[in-house]
Amino acid sequence: MRHNRRISVVGLGYVGLPVAVAFGRQQRVVGFDISAERIEALRTGFDRTGEVDADKLAEADVLYTSNPKHLTWADFHIVAVPTPIDAGKQPDLRPLVSASETVGGELKPGDIVVYESTVYPGATEEVCVPILERASGLKAGSDFTVGYSPERINPGDREHTFSTITKVVSGQDEATLETVASVYGSVVSAGVHRASSIRVAEAAKVIENTQRDLNIALMNELALIFNRLGVDTRDVLAAAGSKWNFLPFTPGLVGGHCIGVDPFYLTYKAIRTGYHPQVILAGRRINDEMGTFIAGQAVKQLIRQGQNVRESIVTVLGLTFKEDVPDLRNTRVVDVVRELQDYGVEVQVHDPMIHAEEARQEFGIVLQDFANLRPAHCIILAVPHKTYVKQGWALIQDLLHAQGRVVMDAKGVLPREKTPDGVLLWRL
Repeated sequence: MRHNRRISVVGLGYVGLPVAVAFGRQQRVVGFDISAERIEALRTGFDRTGEVDADKLAEADVLYTSNPKHLTWADFHIVAVPTPIDAGKQPDLRPLVSASETVGGELKPGDIVVYESTVYPGATEEVCVPILERASGLKAGSDFTVGYSPERINPGDREHTFSTITKVVSGQDEATLETVASVYGSVVSAGVHRASSIRVAEAAKVIENTQRDLNIALMNELALIFNRLGVDTRDVLAAAGSKWNFLPFTPGLVGGHCIGVDPFYLTYKAIRTGYHPQVILAGRRINDEMGTFIAGQAVKQLIRQGQNVRESIVTVLGLTFKEDVPDLRNTRVVDVVRELQDYGVEVQVHDPMIHAEEARQEFGIVLQDFANLRPAHCIILAVPHKTYVKQGWALIQDLLHAQGRVVMDAKGVLPREKTPDGVLLWRL
C-alpha cells in the first residue's frame, strides 16, 4: 500500500521506537521524545530497551529530536506514549495529555493524529481531541482528524513484531480510516484490520490483555487450590493439555505495562458508566496477590527444612517483569522481595538484564553480582532469564547454602527429575 504522508512518532519507548524504525526504513521520519538522554543514545545507535539493534537503527532514516518544532514537518503524527496506572490503580493519562499538548501546538490544517497508547473506550475523542483543539486552535473533523491504532508490541518477542502482527486501524471518518490503513499497510506485512470506529479499536486493545489476565488468574487460582491439595499444578496442566482445545496458560507473576495495567482502564470506564465489574477485578486481585503467596510459601518451606526464618538468606533471581527483557515497569517480583523482608529475611537480588542504578532508583533494591552473593538457604527463580535456564541446577547448586536448601521455581523451568539430593523443590 502506498501513501504520501510525512510521519512523526511521539514517544520512542518499547512501542514508538520499533514503529519509527519500521517507517524510517522506507522514508524520512521524525522521532520525538521528551528525554534528551534517550534521544542522544538513539543518535549513537543504542537502544536501551533492546527492541531494536544497532544495525536496524542505522538502516532507518529517523531524525531523533526532543524539539517539538520538528513535528511541524510531518502531517501524520503517531502518538505512542505510556499509559500507566497511579497508586490507586486508576488510569494515569498525564503522559497522553502532555503528548497531545505537544502535538497540538504544532498541528496544521490537514494533519492526522493517530494514537497507539492503550486507553479506555472513548478516551481519544473525549480526552485527546479537546486538548488538540485547544492547543492548535483548529477544529477536529474539519481542520484535522484523528485515528486510533492500538499497539501490539510484545517486548522481547522477535517473531511477533510490529511489521508481522495484523494492525487494527480506525479513523474519525471514512477518508481518515483509509489514509491510516494506507500508511500502516505500507510497512505492516501482516495487513490491517479496519475497525468500525475509534471506540471499537480502543476496546479491542484493552480486552486483548484483559482476556490474558483472566486466563492467567484462573491458572493462579488453580495453583492456590492445588497447593492446598498437595497436587503439582504443572503435572495437572500437562495432563489437561493433552486435550486438543485446552488453552496453554500457566500460573505466574503478572506484571509489565500491559496485562497488569490495561484491565484497570476498562474497569475504570465501566464504573463511570454505573457498572461495577466483578470477574475482571477478581482476576486482577488474584494476580496481584501472587507475589505475597510465593513469599509466604518460601517461608513455610524454610521452616519445614528446620531453618530459622530470621536467620535465613534468600536469593531472588530475576527482577524484571518478564524474562530476557530489561523492563522493570510494574514488576511483581518486588512484591516477593518486600514480603520476605517483612518476615525479617535477608534478601539478595540478582538480575543480569538491568542496571543496578535503575533498580536502586525505582525500588531501593541493591542488585548483587554472582560473585557477591552469599550462600542462600532459599533460591527463588522468579524470572526465567535464558542465562538462568541455561545453567539450570548447576547454577542453583552453586548459590545454595549447605543448610535449608529450598528452591522456589515460580515458572516451573527446572527439571524436577534432576533435583539434587537434600533440596526441597517447590513449583507454582
